[in-house]
Amino acid sequence: MEGFGLLVLIVLGVLFIIFATAKWKLHPFISLILASFGIGLFAGLPLMDVVEAVNGGFGGLMGGIGLVIVFGTIIGIILEKSGAALRMAEVILRIVGEKRPQLAMSLIGSIVSIPVFCDSGYVILSSLKKALAKKAKVAVASMAVALATGLFATHTLIPPTPGPIAAAGNIGAENYLGTIILIGVIVAIPTIIMGYLWSVKVGTKIKIEGEEDEQSLYDYETILNQFGEMPSATKSFMPIVVPILLIGFGSVITFAGWSGTIFDIFLFLGSPVVALLAGVLFAFLLLPKFDEETLSEWIGTGIKEASPILLITGAGGAFGNVISSTSVAEYIQGFGDNAFFTGAMFLLIPFLIAAGLKSAQGSSTAAIVITSTLVAPLLMEVNISGAVPLALVVMAIGAGAMVVSHVNDSYFWVVKEFSGMSVTQAYKAQTAATLLQGIVAFVFTFILWILFV
Repeated sequence: MEGFGLLVLIVLGVLFIIFATAKWKLHPFISLILASFGIGLFAGLPLMDVVEAVNGGFGGLMGGIGLVIVFGTIIGIILEKSGAALRMAEVILRIVGEKRPQLAMSLIGSIVSIPVFCDSGYVILSSLKKALAKKAKVAVASMAVALATGLFATHTLIPPTPGPIAAAGNIGAENYLGTIILIGVIVAIPTIIMGYLWSVKVGTKIKIEGEEDEQSLYDYETILNQFGEMPSATKSFMPIVVPILLIGFGSVITFAGWSGTIFDIFLFLGSPVVALLAGVLFAFLLLPKFDEETLSEWIGTGIKEASPILLITGAGGAFGNVISSTSVAEYIQGFGDNAFFTGAMFLLIPFLIAAGLKSAQGSSTAAIVITSTLVAPLLMEVNISGAVPLALVVMAIGAGAMVVSHVNDSYFWVVKEFSGMSVTQAYKAQTAATLLQGIVAFVFTFILWILFV
């Protein structure tokens, strides 16, 4: 199957997942797997290619994020049970102010996601989000939206996140990364604000099942008395800060092309899996004692909580990989080749292509990489060159790669599962927020083009 019929099939597959999970209450893992096989078969892929695509998508995503989720969950359990998450909540609220907890979460997420994948960042900060929600007595969903959108904005717009760096290289803008980072920050600010406003206006109205009972049982002052003397702020932040610094420095080394034994060591330490493992080791400093309860039961709890997230996330990877195995990318490229926009209107092409790819296959990074490859030949034809114009093309691609995070996106499931939202609530919170963020990012990119190009 090719062309428009293939797009219709993909839309039907997404609708099946939405209907099966929201109406039939079918577990998302099964609905995603069924949709993956369904799209592969009806698209006319060879039977064994469908099997390989499902297995490859599931295993490939687990290879990239599986251990990160497990290590991040363990860190979260230790932060929660040791009282360290509450110590961090106290510090951040003291700086930003208790009246603006969602703003605190948005700012933290936006800073963390510059060097770290948003999936990893959300896992790392999940416990902090819950602690802030309890202390400030606000809806957990509002904090989840604030964190998710803060992470998502910088993840798609600001290097050294892999997506924007790859886009810059594909369109020949690798020598303008300084400009791309600066413009990325400018575009990210209103995008982050949009996510923050959505968290306050909509997220506060979403009530997660069991949320009120949990908050009534775990009042902030009660928890303080329960833990007695909490860990210091330095020890509390180390399991989060150390992985972020290691991953960030690893990105700098890769970008700069530094070589040598010492840099190879830091590249090793900066890989997400090793960095998160280091975070686990620093989290051990928070343990009140070293016995079976802390070293076995606490870590076992983290592993158990990670299991359903791993399965659902892997199924989302299978769904996206099956779609990527079809000819949908070629069809979208034909759309771009037949468009005749010039000037600022040209930005619509990378935005729409990236939005189509993101919504179809789920991965923002993949959408950015593929879109930048598709539009690169068009830039010469419309005479787009130079630091600012190329940086704005990267922003348009990043804006499109936000639209939208839904059921075939691993990040959607990470946000949903770690917040406790239902699928329907996650559509309202995460999916709608990413749609608005993408539109806001594109509008500001368009305005910057008119002003400076």
